Amino acid sequence: MDVPADQEVFCPPGKQLESSVDDRALKIKPMLKSARLLLICGIVFNAGVASGQIPEFRHEIMPVFSKAGCNAGACHGAGNGKGNLKLSLRGENPLADFAELTKSRNSKRLNVDNAEASDLLRKPAELTEHEGGRRFGVDSEEYRLLREWIAAGAPADAADTAELMQLTVSPPEAAVEGTAKIPLRVTAHFSDTTQRDVTEWAVYEPSNLLAKVSRDGQVTPQRTGETTVVVRFEHLQTPVPLVFLPPERGAWPETPEHNVIDTHVYAKLRRTRLQPSAVCDDVTFLRRVYFDLSGLPPGRAAAESFLNSNAPNKRARLVDEVLERQEYADWWAMKWADLLRVDERILDVTGTLAFHKWLRDGAAADKPFDQFTRELITALGSTYQNPPANFYRALRDATTRSESVAQLFLGTRLACAKCHNHPFERWTQDDYYRFAAVFDGIDYKIIENKRKDDNDKMEFVGEQLVQLAATRELKDPRSKGVPAPGLLDGGAQPLDPGDRRLEELAAWMTSPQHPLFARVMVNRVWAQLMGKGIVDPVDDFRMTNPPSNPALLNALAEQFVRDGFRQKNLLRLICNSRTYQLSSEPGPANRDDETNFSRAIVRRLPAESLLDAIYAALGLELKDDKFPGLQRAGQIPGARFITKSNKRSHAERFLKDFGKPPRATVCECERVNTSTLSQVFSLTSGPVLHEVLRKKGNLIDSLLEKKLPPQDCLSALFWQTLSRPPSAAESAKLLEYLTRNADLRAGLEDVAWSLVNSKEFLLRH
Repeated sequence: MDVPADQEVFCPPGKQLESSVDDRALKIKPMLKSARLLLICGIVFNAGVASGQIPEFRHEIMPVFSKAGCNAGACHGAGNGKGNLKLSLRGENPLADFAELTKSRNSKRLNVDNAEASDLLRKPAELTEHEGGRRFGVDSEEYRLLREWIAAGAPADAADTAELMQLTVSPPEAAVEGTAKIPLRVTAHFSDTTQRDVTEWAVYEPSNLLAKVSRDGQVTPQRTGETTVVVRFEHLQTPVPLVFLPPERGAWPETPEHNVIDTHVYAKLRRTRLQPSAVCDDVTFLRRVYFDLSGLPPGRAAAESFLNSNAPNKRARLVDEVLERQEYADWWAMKWADLLRVDERILDVTGTLAFHKWLRDGAAADKPFDQFTRELITALGSTYQNPPANFYRALRDATTRSESVAQLFLGTRLACAKCHNHPFERWTQDDYYRFAAVFDGIDYKIIENKRKDDNDKMEFVGEQLVQLAATRELKDPRSKGVPAPGLLDGGAQPLDPGDRRLEELAAWMTSPQHPLFARVMVNRVWAQLMGKGIVDPVDDFRMTNPPSNPALLNALAEQFVRDGFRQKNLLRLICNSRTYQLSSEPGPANRDDETNFSRAIVRRLPAESLLDAIYAALGLELKDDKFPGLQRAGQIPGARFITKSNKRSHAERFLKDFGKPPRATVCECERVNTSTLSQVFSLTSGPVLHEVLRKKGNLIDSLLEKKLPPQDCLSALFWQTLSRPPSAAESAKLLEYLTRNADLRAGLEDVAWSLVNSKEFLLRH
């Protein structure tokens, strides 16, 4: 077989090219001189270049639009399209796109008699005005393919055109040192057993800014770290995990492993050459455990007892002690109240109190998560007598219910599939409406509604009965029909549309044979303690957002199932690991690491913790007239939505400024932990800090009444605020300030103000 000189033929050593390859496939016109026909051991790889044939619409023309970004969400793939042209998002619907592009074959857009005059060619080549700018040149393969297809009459594909079945990328993962480039090779596998090298036509999307990818798949590292390049061709996509290694930094340090968490974390750190930080000191661990498990700082008595103890297992004992405190139940009830939209505007005060108590009692009793979830999903009846029924009271239609349940318990964001097939996942519109149909027919009998604002249709004040109705309201917008209910499982049978469908869903979702539920739950808890999920965001599990440490996630989920889905055992496991106890101080090798848990991530205290810590620092408790008996911000049952008849208190303004969520969605992202200018004003000159510093009966008053010397007063403020005594240098400087101040109380207020505004107080280290 003669091969033209301008062709490249590759074959592994020891393999021979089979003579059965049609020689006609090698007769390339001179104008296609730059095209490459790759023959690998008898299998034809056509890199998107027509071999004397009319280009296929699905496999050659559609990839041109994807590669050029024409069908992206910001361009013609937008919901309403752009410039009178609407394409399906990312080319998910080739049939609809073909119909849209060819609805007139002798138009300004598509001129089959004079292909070069078609706007379909002229606009992306910017031969005429194009809002999207130049997408490819006149001498490009994109231009040539489109021109040949239009000139051939813009035909549809043959009925027997092979389907794309699989997409493989070589290498499937890689780790390189320094700035070494990684060439990706993408192969499309079709239903007729043929394969094509589509490297040039695949779309490459890095998950962060650590890498740049050229149009031909060359990955160039920008700095050390990890990234995932999502490779997409037609409707399939494949994630490629990549690691850019730092140089070797000496031998791996001696790092004892406390449990299975350390085993998997350290294995990943060794592979990525990231040396972990040292273990944190006792003061840091003490405050970390108290804030993470109870949302509160330790009092002076607890701090002194722990720091003065020489018991070898005192850290494990501390974890056990905090897990049994009532504040633990308050804190974790608040976290779930955020996600389950416990908001008195919708649930009213009675419903809010009932739902919050149910959450708190469940946390205190360490109710298994599978039981907790089943009770929520199947809850019907009175929102006053059966508290979990309030879950559906806040979710008023089938699609909101289905999206919320999928996001909360399956880590799946379904919303994209409502209007089109999910661009980043396997979920289709069929999947979306089948799952939404599970929640169709949930109805409400409103016993009464004494709303205060008649213009607010989402405000409810009164008891409601959540019930299943026979009528169905959900319609599939494509067929206008009523979809049959089904699980988010392509192989599962449709659910019985009767009254048992919620029970069937809950049983399937929480089954130990369905590991996604356990992974999502442990990932949420891990993120609360470690500041970042193994999958991040925590409710976005998908192929294109892989876990940073799959082995760790699987090990935690398996242990969670063995422990009967109980949270306290999971918290013990995490808190007793060396990984959890690492310092936040970075070393040269892990300074930029925020995904592999080689050090603790420093973050600001959550809004409720910070407010409670300020009150505790001055020996006070938060009071709230609306909820008698409330002593801390972490106990507030609702979101405290403000209406015209309810003026916002200073404490509530503080919580809002520091990111307490309004509970309008089920997303963790509602809680904001960023820094703002209003936070600076709140801490330096705001009414909350002013009130606690001046309030009669606070810690400063107590110290002065006892007529303690300044040194003892200073020590008491440090213990109460930072859980430790002042250092020698701190004592000397602050005592000098106090003795120079004629008003001792004013001096102590200044010291307390300084401590509350210190990074040691404001941040969780």
